[in-house]
Amino acid sequence: MLIGGFPAGSWGTNCYVLANAPGEPCLIVDPGQDSIDGVHDLVREHRLLPAAVLLTHGHIDHVWSVAPLTDEFEVPALIHAADRYRLADIAGSSVMMAREKLMAMTKNSLELTEPSDVLLLEDQQRLDLAGIPLVVKHAPGHTEGSVVFELDEVMFSGDVLFAGSIGRTDLPGGDHAAMIESLRRVILPASDHLVVLPGHGPQTTIAAERAANPYLRQLVDDVEVGRNPTGM
Repeated sequence: MLIGGFPAGSWGTNCYVLANAPGEPCLIVDPGQDSIDGVHDLVREHRLLPAAVLLTHGHIDHVWSVAPLTDEFEVPALIHAADRYRLADIAGSSVMMAREKLMAMTKNSLELTEPSDVLLLEDQQRLDLAGIPLVVKHAPGHTEGSVVFELDEVMFSGDVLFAGSIGRTDLPGGDHAAMIESLRRVILPASDHLVVLPGHGPQTTIAAERAANPYLRQLVDDVEVGRNPTGM
């Protein structure tokens, strides 16, 4: 498996390109601000042909460049149905800064526009795109439609799980109880060997996070004493 990644833009959002091998079709994951050149570099270096863009969720820092890339390569964008509305108004659905400032950052490009071809994802959906088998796992909490994508050896965790932390839940669409339930249902049972490629920051593993991430440690402790981790 060939996986290339780089942090891009003002938020340092990790964008990934994955393929079975050089010269093969590829998938692009979370093309945020200023990610287009990095995607082009990886595609050119490894002679890849993009087949689809996968979105872990609809926040602006993860979808900023989705429209120009899907238009250029004539491929669809895939996002969970609960976050589909965010693609219709990428700037307007963000509260991270004033809309006017966000629009000024577009530099008169096609970024921040709605992609023309969008396919909707469902929980536990199995995908075989570019010859790469993936499982979609709905993990709301950071947003209503947050998902992780699992391969045999890798999890693209978006803003659900970071090295040592989790995604914030205080933005519109965030829900702390839903996030804790997603960690309990999706993250905690995942295989220790999975390499976690998050939406921000360095890669990690499920084993490392189960052992040291305070949010997962609390869940482990709750399970051991029989408490309900959601408090419900």
